Parts: sequence; structure tokens; C-alpha cells
Amino acid sequence: MAWPPLLAVIAGRADLEALPARLPGHALNGVGVTCFPALVGAPGAEVTGLVLRAPPDAAAARLAFFAEGLGHEARPVRLADGSAALTFVAVQADTVRAEGATWSATVWESRWGALALDASAEAMCYFGRTDAAGLAWRMPMILSRAASRQAAADGAPATLRSATPASEVTCLARHTPHEGYFLTREYTLRHPVFDGTMSPPLRREVFVAADAALVLPYDPRRDRLLLVEQFRMGLYARGDPRPWMLEPVAGRIDAGETPEGAARRECMEEAGLELERMEFIAGHYSSPGCSTEYFHLYLGLCDLPDEGQGHGGLDSEHEDIRTHVISFDRAMELLTTGEADNGPLVLSLVWLSRERARLRASA
Repeated sequence: MAWPPLLAVIAGRADLEALPARLPGHALNGVGVTCFPALVGAPGAEVTGLVLRAPPDAAAARLAFFAEGLGHEARPVRLADGSAALTFVAVQADTVRAEGATWSATVWESRWGALALDASAEAMCYFGRTDAAGLAWRMPMILSRAASRQAAADGAPATLRSATPASEVTCLARHTPHEGYFLTREYTLRHPVFDGTMSPPLRREVFVAADAALVLPYDPRRDRLLLVEQFRMGLYARGDPRPWMLEPVAGRIDAGETPEGAARRECMEEAGLELERMEFIAGHYSSPGCSTEYFHLYLGLCDLPDEGQGHGGLDSEHEDIRTHVISFDRAMELLTTGEADNGPLVLSLVWLSRERARLRASA
């Protein structure tokens, strides 16, 4: 929070009087592996930062809101001149650790700066409209959405489709009708059309989601694969009489996490599987007409147990997941009958049918 651009976003102003300071007996926990390292007690250590001299009440309240939304609480400290100040320390000291990592403002800015500015800008939109607990509940998704926006910045090639940049779209209005764990946004905009003119004003709604990693575990030696099954709200809300779906292993990509890392983590959480290696299948939007969600799809090569059912998922996330280890031929039957009606699963099975001989020959 001491980085000037970030401090300005959180405090809502850039003219705060700040003095350099040192805080003995503390260290930054999670350096290098998280966007916002936590300040924790650490005898013999020392951190540098800023002391804000008499910040306006509004700026102080904004800073406290953001810090508490990260799970920190205010602690009084005494400065060298005897005056009192506050620091924000992690409520729990067992946050993510990066053993042996040394804090470097330059390295942090290069790795996390853009993400931190993006996430804090969204986070501070909730100031005055929810409490710090509400922000804390939203922060994982705020960070993941910011990471998704950063990942989208490069875009995909445009050799056949139009290369018209997004800057040519005129946004007339934008608001957010729903701001829960997920967001929906409503835009009024005009965009270039293929005859060279501009469209009339259009109103469009979009579901704002984070990027996800999906992986189909496959054992090429035994020619079997693993599917997960779970209750899905989309099926239930559509009126499907059987709202349980067969899928690849899948999960949200956390801020700072690579798609490959997320895929490996989800395989362990949902199925207890350690992947030997992964092959990239495709990166694609899930429903581009109404959602920002982007999928990174992989095949995960691994050893699978005998065919049968198991159970996976995290209790902390209220996941109720059943796993199925089935033969390749059984999977193809699901594709033929339509029981495999999950888009990423269909794509994965079609890709596997094309690459199966190569994968089995090299196993």
C-alpha cells in the first residue's frame, strides 16, 4: 500500500503527506507469491514503509476498509518521536509464506503492480456500499478478475477475423446491476460494423467471470480417463431434469497462478491426482456472446486406478464431487449418446481421439 500509485487509488487522493518509516519486529509474509503480502510479527526482522501524517478522515477510512478487506487489523504503534500511529497487521500469521524471499519494491512493481492497481480500483468501488467483511468475501474474485483482464491484454491473432481494435468501440454508459461474488455489467455502446459505419446505440449485458483451467486426466498405458460429476446450477436453472454433469477437472485460476499451476492444483483437490505432464488442447471463450469467462484446456497424463467411482473436492468450498475412472471406449459411448454434453469435455474427447495413438505409443 506504500507504492504511490496504489496508495493514491486506495486513499482516493495523491496529495497525502507521507514520511518514510521502519517497523521493527515485523516482516512481509508471502513475498513473491501473492499480490498483497501480509505484515506479520517476526522478532528480529524489520520492514520499511510510510507513515501518513494526519491523513483526512475520508482517506484514513478508505485505507482501513481496504486493509481490513485483505484480512488485516489495525494495531497501534509508537513512533520514535513518541507520537502514535497505526499499522495494519495480518489477523492470522499463517498466511502464504515464501521462505527465503526478500522484498524488493522494484520486483514487486514489475510482477504485481498492474494487477494491484486493477484489483484495488474495483475493490474501492465497494467503499461506502459494503463493509470490510463484504470486501474480504469478494477479494478472491476481485483478484482473479483483475488477473483475467491482465491476461486478456495481448489478445489472440487476427489473420482472418477483423483486426479492428477495441478502442474503436464507443462506450456510452456502463453500470453493474449485480455485485455479488460474481458480477453482471450492462453496457450501452456503439461499435464499427462491416460496411464501415457505426452501429446504433446497443444495450448489452455480460457476466463477468474469471479465467478457468480445465484438465482431462488420461492414463495412456491403461487407456482410461477420469471424469468428475457434480451438481450444476446452469442445468438446474435451465430446467434440466438431471442437473448433475460429467466434466473434466476444472477450477478458477487464482491471481498470480499460471493456468498450468491451477490445473495441477485442481487435479489434486478434486481427484487426488498428481499429473506427470500436461498437453495443451486449446484456449477459448466459453460463451462469448454473454460472458467474459475464458478456458485454458489441457490433457493431463497420469496413472489412474482401476475403473470405478471415487469422491473428491474441498469441504471448505462445499464441493460434492464424484469421480469416474472409465475406459476410452466408454467415454466415446458417452460422446455418441450425448451424455457427455459439457463443451470442454466434448472438445477434450475429440482431441484425445485424434492424439490417442501418439500418446499410447510414447507411454
